[in-house]
Amino acid sequence: MVSRKWDVRLLDQILERLVKTVDNSKGEIFQISEHCRIDYESALQELKDIKLQVIQTIEAGDKLEGKVRYARKRLSEVSKDFAKYSEAEVRGAYEQAHQLQSELTMNRQAEKQLRERRDELERRLVGLQETIDQADRLASQITVVLNYLTSDLQVFGEVIEDAKRKQDFGIRIIEAQEEERKRISREIHDGPAQMLANVLMRSDLIDRVFRERGAQEALSEIKSLKQMVRSALYEVRKIIYDLRPMALDDLGLIPTLKKYTSTVEEYNKTKINFSFLGQEKRLPSKLEVALFRLIQESVQNAIKHAEASEINVKVEFRDGKVNVVIKDNGKGFDVTKQKESSFGIIGMKERLDLLEGTFSIESKIGMGTIVLIQVPLGVTSFA
Repeated sequence: MVSRKWDVRLLDQILERLVKTVDNSKGEIFQISEHCRIDYESALQELKDIKLQVIQTIEAGDKLEGKVRYARKRLSEVSKDFAKYSEAEVRGAYEQAHQLQSELTMNRQAEKQLRERRDELERRLVGLQETIDQADRLASQITVVLNYLTSDLQVFGEVIEDAKRKQDFGIRIIEAQEEERKRISREIHDGPAQMLANVLMRSDLIDRVFRERGAQEALSEIKSLKQMVRSALYEVRKIIYDLRPMALDDLGLIPTLKKYTSTVEEYNKTKINFSFLGQEKRLPSKLEVALFRLIQESVQNAIKHAEASEINVKVEFRDGKVNVVIKDNGKGFDVTKQKESSFGIIGMKERLDLLEGTFSIESKIGMGTIVLIQVPLGVTSFA
């Protein structure tokens, strides 16, 4: 048993580390994607600027080219007729043509460099976009894997917790059986057994009274004795009823619930309103017993734990299902907090699982409690 628990904890740790590693990888991929996006935006802006510079450089080059052609034509004219032009004019024409040619050459070189940078940025943008797309795909795939891992881990934890609850439930069943035996033994000892002992003593007393005081006083003692026997009979019937109501076999679920709620209301300071909707009919015996115990447990919880002053019990047969609502005005509780003493609720859930039914509790502190039970009538195996 110890080694099995250790294995479960170890597997939990492995799964948690795996989820943490995958989650960290997702974060790293996200950072890579974000860095690439920043680089992409920066490169895209630079590309826009470069394209604008390329256009401006081409336009400036076209203008320079026109000026160069004009300067060459002017230099050619001056060179043909030195006598017409002075030495200063010839030198000026030559220097201007040379200067414009140098500017044009520099312009063409700048244009080439700008075009190369533009092409480089376009290739870089393509690469960055591919990296971003790949990172997004990986992040999406890791998200799917992470969801599977976390959901499976949660289910695994729930299965382990459920198995632990069932193990505890089995142990508590044994404990509850022993406690129930003690309770019944104590009730019989303190109730009917004590009363029967008193009956025996009173019968001896009646015999003495009859002989010493006469028939009239003996008759009075007999009346008192009858009341004692009647109380003992009630206690015995009450114990039998708690073990299994005979009316459940004879009359069915609905009449038994009516009698049960009226009896509980009579002996407790709690008003119980019972209502039934649908066509009354007999159900399989085990189903009737299971439903009765579920309602009995809910009513007892409302009285003992919720300290309710009013309880509404509603049973409905409709669409092949039994719908049960038990609502009280008690002190309520926080349903998100699991109590170690919630043995009754665990037992109800176990019984509903076997009935293939559903069970839910709605409650808030100071706002009362609502128990919802739904059981299909077509189920073939009952608890």
